[in-house]
Amino acid sequence: MLVARSQGGLDGVAAEITAAGGSAEAIACDLADTAAYGALVEGVAERHGRLDILVNNAGITKDGLAMRMSDEDFDGVIHVNLKSVFVGCRAALRPMMRAKFGRIINIGSISGISGNAGQANYSASKAALVGLSKTLAKEMGSKSITCNVIAPGFIETDMTEKLGEKIKEQILPSIPLKRLGKPEDIAAAVAFLASDDAGYLTGQVLIIDGGLSC
Repeated sequence: MLVARSQGGLDGVAAEITAAGGSAEAIACDLADTAAYGALVEGVAERHGRLDILVNNAGITKDGLAMRMSDEDFDGVIHVNLKSVFVGCRAALRPMMRAKFGRIINIGSISGISGNAGQANYSASKAALVGLSKTLAKEMGSKSITCNVIAPGFIETDMTEKLGEKIKEQILPSIPLKRLGKPEDIAAAVAFLASDDAGYLTGQVLIIDGGLSC
């Protein structure tokens, strides 16, 4: 299983897995360097002889109103949030096709479903991720490779921590469950989509937002 993350703590995650009796390898990679990410995915498959699961969980934001957003800020977010995912998926498909099995799970956002003021670049990148994933689901289904998207709402992460308490107080009344989500809420969905129980589920978007978008 390969998980592409945009936050730190990889060594700690690997240590936790090892302590629980498993084995893990932590590799740092700047996903803005898409060639390096593609090579990383290929290298993992070569070293381990196979690649069963790919989770693309990287994402950056460079927020601003569309009328003031620079080309650099727009392109930078699209590059990391969308192109790196495409490159990683492309690299993973070959070993998955050889094995006639694969699970690709791309982490999107409700911003890609409903849009979000001040996030033209981020929302566009996450909306495009849905189209990419549905296309891969259609292209790879005959090889028993599934591809799905998880679209989280407001989750307790370093990214939402930057919002500040005032904005959080404005958001909470709109969430039927009256709380931000936890990373564990998303992890449980990833585990399900990677499991045999989700073998007949592909090309879908699983929204996990506490009811915000219902």
